[in-house]
Amino acid sequence: MSRILKNVHKSAARLHEAGFVDDVTMREFDALCLPPLRDYTPEEIKKIRNANKVSQAVFAQFINVKKITVAAWEQGTKKPSSTAIKILDLVERKGLEVLR
Repeated sequence: MSRILKNVHKSAARLHEAGFVDDVTMREFDALCLPPLRDYTPEEIKKIRNANKVSQAVFAQFINVKKITVAAWEQGTKKPSSTAIKILDLVERKGLEVLR
């Protein structure tokens, strides 16, 4: 998020805390400020899995895909969907424990 957008978001959050912006509007604003999803390379996906010390099969169970899908991502023959990318981002930042 750019510095300007961060400052605008802080201002909106303060207005929300003061009661001038309702919860629904604030959530909509939060959604607009989400960073764009990035593409993961096969090597990055494997690094995330290895950092969590699990096999492809166990990793697949945690993120609710088939083992063959994880293998295809790591070989570069298939790309993760946008939902899978969001989960990969979450696991990269917080670890697999966040999915329990």
